[in-house]
Amino acid sequence: MSDRTEQLHRWLTEQSTQSTLRFITCGSVDDGKSTLIGRLLWESQQIFDDQLAALAADSRRHGTQGEQVDLALLVDGLAAEREQGITIDVAYRYFSTPKRKFIVADTPGHEQYTRNMVTAASTADVAVILVNAKQGIQTQTRRHAYLVSLMGIRHIVLAINKMDTVGFDATIFRTIEREFAQLADQLNFASITAIPLSALDGDNITSRSPRSHWYKGPTLMGYLETVDTSNAQSQRLLFPVQWVCRPDTSFRGFAGSLASGQLLVGDAVRVTASGHMAHVKSIVTFDGELQKAESGDAITLVLDREIDVSRGDIITAADQPLDMTDQFEATVIWLHEEPGLTGRNYELKLSNQWAGASITAIKHCININSGALEPCKQLALNDISVCNLSLSRALAFAPYSDSTNLGSFILVDRFSQATVAAGLINHNLRRAQNVHRQALSISRADRERLNGHSGKVIWFTGLSGSGKSTLANAVEKELHAQGKRTYILDGDNIRQGLNRDLGFTDADRVENIRRIAEVAKLMMDAGLIVMTAFISPFRAERQMARELIGEDNFIEVFVDTPLEICEERDPKGLYKKARRGELPNMTGINSPYEAPTNPALTVKTHEMSVETLVQMILNLR
Repeated sequence: MSDRTEQLHRWLTEQSTQSTLRFITCGSVDDGKSTLIGRLLWESQQIFDDQLAALAADSRRHGTQGEQVDLALLVDGLAAEREQGITIDVAYRYFSTPKRKFIVADTPGHEQYTRNMVTAASTADVAVILVNAKQGIQTQTRRHAYLVSLMGIRHIVLAINKMDTVGFDATIFRTIEREFAQLADQLNFASITAIPLSALDGDNITSRSPRSHWYKGPTLMGYLETVDTSNAQSQRLLFPVQWVCRPDTSFRGFAGSLASGQLLVGDAVRVTASGHMAHVKSIVTFDGELQKAESGDAITLVLDREIDVSRGDIITAADQPLDMTDQFEATVIWLHEEPGLTGRNYELKLSNQWAGASITAIKHCININSGALEPCKQLALNDISVCNLSLSRALAFAPYSDSTNLGSFILVDRFSQATVAAGLINHNLRRAQNVHRQALSISRADRERLNGHSGKVIWFTGLSGSGKSTLANAVEKELHAQGKRTYILDGDNIRQGLNRDLGFTDADRVENIRRIAEVAKLMMDAGLIVMTAFISPFRAERQMARELIGEDNFIEVFVDTPLEICEERDPKGLYKKARRGELPNMTGINSPYEAPTNPALTVKTHEMSVETLVQMILNLR
């Protein structure tokens, strides 16, 4: 048997009996995170002969340690990382000792890769925060300490690395330890263990270093092998349904992984959304049936009676029902270059549940350096803020402090499908439970019958000066002549009253259109034909309006007038001001306009007469 086969056999044998610790390394750039993990792999004898040979070759090509082997290259796998000597992506490595198995994530130090660090922290039990002994506490040290606290990590190793560069000076070590304790005072850590290290030379990694005779604490490996994180996991039964399995009429099961708790055959369970209850008839796995399932097990659950269960439902113990909410306060970490705006619609994923979501209020942003709560109107990349969110439907939830599974979510852009934010639920906003829809005797159909026509929304969009208001006015005159009940919502008129508090930033434009869409829907419900004449520059908000009003009731008309013609017309002198730099956020000049991709009608007011265009629009109805 080859050495590699023997090592692999020993490693696999150990896996069946050992507990697993997940931890991350984080800190500022060039604090030695990758080197530290490489040293742990080396010391735990997890490097095979062929890997060692490849490492030696890579060290000669990309290494930073001269003729010595560069252990950081075991982790920095991306070509860009090796070229720049930094960590960009999260690198996961697996190793074990006779006492424990480990999954370690090496996270990026650069601020622009904070999103990757948050992803890794969401599943970790321990954080190893590195500090360069020569540089001390840095901005990213503070950021990462705050983030790991936010993500629920309660056990911290303060790895004061590169102690060899300061002669293992105990005074420097104690100063950094004291400074970190001060910044962590409000971060709710259960334990902080400071260890003096030289990852490059192996000091205090697996055995005590004679160069730090004054240090009496554990080695890094000794700490990782013995730290107790057993209280970190909730024992509440949570089973998110990932798939309804029905291969034939004789079998109906619900497949998924048990998120927490344990489940026994015969247990009474409840479906959160419907409230229906049943008992567990059997627990099926690939290897056969179980009498008991534990947290993390992939199972198919069979119930003793037919009840309504769908993909996305969450099953709990019958006597421990979950709360439902469609509004909550959350701490949001913004992960995208595009700003986060109040009123803009996103998709929200909470556990296995999906819903439409929007930020209704940004209460404040958190200054990582000072801890101060600062006002902000929109969210920028890496901002951490406290926000209120509203959902399109109620979802099962729990505060993040009670359940990482049901207390954490992501926001997804509806067009690009990019993940734009991660969030942690703080608490429910009980407004939705206190507000109930009032039943009215007269319906929209009754009003439409009285009017003699159906309600509609004709949504004109285009640049300033494109002819939206002129065209909307001409359409209303013709409809009025036909005896139709109509109303125009015009951008300038609305901003003199309902929306007079809004400016022209992207965030204000989003809120402007949200309000108009709601008003247009109410007017349509009154049986009116409503025309809206707004630039409405963003596709996301026009799509929001379409969904709110309803596909069958929404007619999008794109007034496609070239910018140069709009500037020639310039009825309000706005383009001239924008060109002189006197008018920021002017659509088409210094603020974008996203043209519709599939409007009901595209019209060109510079090529055809108003009368012809009016007839084209009326033919759409």
